[in-house]
Amino acid sequence: MILRSSQMRRKINIRKLLFMMMEQSTTKPVNEMPAFDCQQSFGLGVFYSNKKFVGALALLLCGTLAALAGGSGTDNRAPEVPAEIAVQDGNKVHFHGFGIGVQIYTWDGFSWGVPVPDATLYDSDGNVVATHFAGPTWKSNSGSSVVGLVVPPRITVDTNAIPWLLLSAVNPEGPGIFANTTFIQRVNTSGGKAPAANGTVIGQVASVPYSADYYFYRKSHN
Repeated sequence: MILRSSQMRRKINIRKLLFMMMEQSTTKPVNEMPAFDCQQSFGLGVFYSNKKFVGALALLLCGTLAALAGGSGTDNRAPEVPAEIAVQDGNKVHFHGFGIGVQIYTWDGFSWGVPVPDATLYDSDGNVVATHFAGPTWKSNSGSSVVGLVVPPRITVDTNAIPWLLLSAVNPEGPGIFANTTFIQRVNTSGGKAPAANGTVIGQVASVPYSADYYFYRKSHN
């Protein structure tokens, strides 16, 4: 795979972000953390701090080359997606962020239910630009926020990852990157699927690492 110069810069910046996140942490033994086969091959060592990020870091290094195909934030090209989740004409990409975090599942006695995201969105330089949480909601550092409503269908591109989505924006608020948002796409997903095994007790929580590209659209005239 040949990367353009801008793609290579993003690859370097993402790696810088990963190591910054590890340097800011307080160490814990690896046997307290989820196991990922690629950790040793990338020389990341055996100590990590934050359970939320360990798996996401491994996912980034092991399987997110698709996300390197374009820079976050400043790359306003619409992604190539199945027709079912394409955004209608008259809208254009305003912001593109790279999300790292977890999908949180709760066992209800029958299934793991609908997951709740807990993630951070970064730009291509590794800067934190927004948080992503229940709703699903995105809130930017500049104070804007938007809630998304899933527009069926959910598209499974990778059977080992959560689906790609098209969401309609609901009540975008405040000045900033999410103001006037009309649609959101979640694509290039890695990880995040519910555990394969049933839970053992009602209320059991499973936080599953994932990553994804998020594209935020506005009306073309905005």
